[in-house]
Amino acid sequence: MSFHEVRFPANLSFGSVGGPERRTEVVTLANGFEERNTPWEHSRRRYDAGIGMRSLDDVETLISFFEARRGQLTGFRWKDWSDYKSGLPSKPPEYTDQIIAWGDGETVEFPLLKTYRSGEETYARPIQKPVEGTVKLGLKGDPLSEGTHFTVDYTTGRVTFMTAPETGAEVTAGYEFDVPVRFDTDRIHTSVASFQAGDAPNVPVVEVRV
Repeated sequence: MSFHEVRFPANLSFGSVGGPERRTEVVTLANGFEERNTPWEHSRRRYDAGIGMRSLDDVETLISFFEARRGQLTGFRWKDWSDYKSGLPSKPPEYTDQIIAWGDGETVEFPLLKTYRSGEETYARPIQKPVEGTVKLGLKGDPLSEGTHFTVDYTTGRVTFMTAPETGAEVTAGYEFDVPVRFDTDRIHTSVASFQAGDAPNVPVVEVRV
């Protein structure tokens, strides 16, 4: 799949609407009870980039970005302003934010994860597009240094230790991240008159599996 490691202008994604969606298959039985199942292990996010348009200059920037991606053909990075950090939105990422693995004495490569919790239930989301320079790792509660103790593949969201963490060692991480997306349309409709009157173009964006 064609993908450009470039972020959609963050000032244009600010103010956009969107979020995660799930696919649930619901079958209502003759007795009124339901059977529910999902073919998706992970949620998929959708956004409308048009909401963030505020001027004709913004529209020009959008069109340039759209044309450079060839419409739906090529994926790109998207900053989801409502969910782009490993911890609380009000705080900078810390190496203690997320437990991503437990050492086994052999494995040196681990994927970044973000775990969502509600009561007893959890969901672990793969983080495949961390923002360069923001990843912090910890081992057994102590901070580590990128380049000295570990390296990061910022295109896949995988971290590699120079030495395998010992068995039972807690591996933690903090980071900022983007969402891999593509345009969900091959058309951009704009109107100068309507835009100046306050109507923004509709620009659907959808998350892609990478």
